[in-house]
Amino acid sequence: MFNIDKKSLSRKESITVKYFFETIKDIFNIKLISKRTGFDKIITTKDLHRPGLALSGFLDSFSFDRVQIFGNTELKFILQLTKEKQNNAFKNFFEFKIPCIIFTNKNKPPKLLLDFANKNNTAVFSSPYSTTKTSYLINDFLDDQFAPRISIHGSFVDVYGVGILFVGKSGIGKSEVALDLIERGHRLVADDVIFLTKKGENILMGTGTSLVKHFMEIRGLGLIDVEKMFGIRAIRYQKRLEIVVELEFWNKEQSYTRTGLDEEIITISGIDIPYVKLPIIPGKNITVISEVISLNYLLKHYGYDSAKIFEKRLQTKIKDRSNKDMRGVDYFEHDFE
Repeated sequence: MFNIDKKSLSRKESITVKYFFETIKDIFNIKLISKRTGFDKIITTKDLHRPGLALSGFLDSFSFDRVQIFGNTELKFILQLTKEKQNNAFKNFFEFKIPCIIFTNKNKPPKLLLDFANKNNTAVFSSPYSTTKTSYLINDFLDDQFAPRISIHGSFVDVYGVGILFVGKSGIGKSEVALDLIERGHRLVADDVIFLTKKGENILMGTGTSLVKHFMEIRGLGLIDVEKMFGIRAIRYQKRLEIVVELEFWNKEQSYTRTGLDEEIITISGIDIPYVKLPIIPGKNITVISEVISLNYLLKHYGYDSAKIFEKRLQTKIKDRSNKDMRGVDYFEHDFE
């Protein structure tokens, strides 16, 4: 079975506030409302924190190392405090090394808080969205940044909406199979180096490198640009990995599944992915078989398993000993449909 190189596993340890802001400002319409300060601070976790208790003076369990979200509740609490109490709350709050602060609902922070933030080199941002939506968007972005990532050599194609990763020894024909599928109307996600990122507990998202994008290397021909050659319909930038297909030269000593009753899986980043090993022999149409693999996966997804249905029919036939007719086919009496 195809082995995952453990050395290819990676995870970001941190990102800077500058990278955080520059990446999301246009996507999520985030605005800088403090001085351009504290951009060299680092964010080390995907988790967010709403500092209501910290502002009230309870700091024993203050998650200060997270991005701080100030919603309507936090702002209303601050505004009902006297200037003296606000000053004490902000003084205690900013004694901690806070990465940055985001105000939601287009709210504007009190001038005193901005003064403390600028003095302590802490960037303050504003979001036009609700606290729930802002938290979801930011958390999803940070989840991508800190998620486990693995790089695999192969070809990744969207076949009938199913993400199939073709792997195998160098030169076995992974790119050629992918190219044939593209010619038949399917979509290339990436070729050569595939990055797989774990999303949540059971999803792996695959994409290519920023350098290669949708270029492919075809041995004997060279590099081709799939997007320019086949059009925008022939590509996509990311896709969920749903099946791993390993191509290998036919080995008579190797056993290959005949019925499909015993499904094989491969575990990548703790997620079980259906696994198919395809032997290559002259005359075998790997492209069509790949399409059938995808369609069979979709049938199973919607509750129809061909192998199990056939097994059930076979068992029923064996048990039905009263059937005396041993003909394999009931022929028509005439050549009519």
